[in-house]
Amino acid sequence: MSAKVTRADVARYAGVSSAVVSYVINDGPRPVAQATAARVRDAIAVLGYRPNTTAQALRRGSSRLLGHVVPDLGNPLWAEFALAVEAVAAARGYDVLLASSEGGADDEHRRVETLSARGVDAVIVTSVLARPDLVSRGSGVPLVLLNTFFEVPGFPSLGVDAFGGAQEATEHLLGHGYGTVGLVIGGETGELREQGWRAGGGTGPIARGEFSRHGGYEAGKRMFGSSDRPRAVFVASDMQAVGVLRALYELGLDVPGDVAVVSFDGTVETEFTNPQLTTVRQPVRAMADAAVARALGEDSSERRVLPAELVLRASCGCG
Repeated sequence: MSAKVTRADVARYAGVSSAVVSYVINDGPRPVAQATAARVRDAIAVLGYRPNTTAQALRRGSSRLLGHVVPDLGNPLWAEFALAVEAVAAARGYDVLLASSEGGADDEHRRVETLSARGVDAVIVTSVLARPDLVSRGSGVPLVLLNTFFEVPGFPSLGVDAFGGAQEATEHLLGHGYGTVGLVIGGETGELREQGWRAGGGTGPIARGEFSRHGGYEAGKRMFGSSDRPRAVFVASDMQAVGVLRALYELGLDVPGDVAVVSFDGTVETEFTNPQLTTVRQPVRAMADAAVARALGEDSSERRVLPAELVLRASCGCG
């Protein structure tokens, strides 16, 4: 086995001191002439030198790593958040360690603790729990909650105006002249999307199911399998809406001719349904940018709520 290439080997090859190699690798603290820095980088490439990232982190006081916990990468929304956080962090010179909690409290805690033990500078937690219980299990690193619909005392958090988005979606459906708007939703009674639906004039039936395609499918069959079905429905997630569309198809109901549909989240999946889904889009990139800024101490706000955007397509009767 060949000996490991050291910084001294790079210095000898480039004809500089080890200190100069360090300045080039760490981008300081002293400036290095452009031609000299190029020689050092060439030497690194030729010799295959790999800096000791742990030692670099100790010297800097920063690992330049962020942790990110998501509920389920099989959900397009959480995948979009993961990609957005990674892109925003990379633009700032940070890498991201990603972990999936599968939507469970215990797994979420374990992922936070594991990432903290890996020496990340901060952890961003995208949680689906009604009340993320992170206070009782301190991780020792800054925690930022991403995509929470409510304030969690003691933790900075980013969210979307779910109430306003649901209200606007329901009002839009009623504006088409649909007399009754139902609701397909998961989770606890009285959640913000449900409150917004009511505030927007929603008075139709409510069908609850898992925040999944299957959950939406089962809820859709229950809601629209009877003669007193609503003329329109607000669905609290894109994944549920995909399931609702399948249920409507199997029941022989046309969208939007028989039932108009609006969903919530705005993932790319809504662009490929038939018809395309009108949806309340979450500002994923802007939320990721704000979460990374808060994690890195660039922003001191404790709670930020960003507006959602109603994207009009054919499923509601537009277009």
